[in-house]
Amino acid sequence: MTIRVCVAGATGWAGSSLTKAIIAAEDMELVGAVSRSFAARPLSEALNMPGIDLIVRGTVREALQAQPDVFVEYTKPDVALDNVLQALDAGSRVVIGTSGLSDSDYALIAKEAEARGLGVLAVGNFALTVVLLLKFAEMAAKHIPHWEIVDYAHAAKVDAPSGTARELSYRLGSVRESALDVSIEDVQGSREARGARLNGSQVHAIRLPGYVISAEVIFGMEDQKLILRHESGSSSEPYVDGAMLAIRKVSTFSGLRRGLDTVMEF
Repeated sequence: MTIRVCVAGATGWAGSSLTKAIIAAEDMELVGAVSRSFAARPLSEALNMPGIDLIVRGTVREALQAQPDVFVEYTKPDVALDNVLQALDAGSRVVIGTSGLSDSDYALIAKEAEARGLGVLAVGNFALTVVLLLKFAEMAAKHIPHWEIVDYAHAAKVDAPSGTARELSYRLGSVRESALDVSIEDVQGSREARGARLNGSQVHAIRLPGYVISAEVIFGMEDQKLILRHESGSSSEPYVDGAMLAIRKVSTFSGLRRGLDTVMEF
C-alpha cells in the first residue's frame, strides 16, 4: 500500500533531504509540502528537481486538504504543537522531527492521539547513533546513579536544550533521577551554573559557532567515568533513513511513542 505523506518544513535543511527521499520511494507518495518561504511556488523549483507538479502550501491547514496518511512535522518549536494537533484533527498519523517541544506538549499530543486512535512518533533525532546513545544511556543509568547531560548546538539554535537532550533526559528519568551529592538548593554561588534540572537530570546547553548538533551524557563513579557522545556533521543525510523508517512504522500503533528505538528491533 502506498503511504500518502505531507511534509511541513519540506524545503528546510533536513526537510528537503527527506522530501527528496519520499519522492524517490516506491511505497510513498508526496501529497503535500508546507513552506512559508516557497508558498504557492512549484516544489520542483524549491528542490531543484524538474518534473514535480506539486505546489508548496503556505499553511498546514491548506496542505492537509490532500488527506495524507502521515504528516511529518519538521518546522520550528513555536508552531510545531499547533501543526501536530491540526494533523491529528484531520485524521493523519504524525511523525515529529522538530525539537523543542516540552513534556507538557507531549502530554497534550498523547491525549489527542489516543482519543483519535492515531499514532504519533516523536523523534528528537533520527540518526542511528542517537538511537544507540539513548539505548546505551538507559542501560548505564540502571547501574550508575550519577550523570549529567551536555547539549551542544550552533549559535543560532533558539531552543534549549535540543530535542536530543530533552529525549535523553526523558529516557534517563524513566529509569531513575540522577544522584546529586550537593543538592541545587545547597549550591554556594550561582545555582544556574549547575545547569537546569530536567526530568531528574542536570542538563547544560552550549550554543557556539562550529557545532551542528551534539549531545553527551557523562556517568561518574569513584575513580572512573563513562562518556557517551553523539556528534553530527554538516549533512542532513544521516537523518533520512530514520525518518523514512518512522513514516513506515507510525501506522503500526496508536497513541504517542517517543524515540525511534520504540519501533525498531534490537
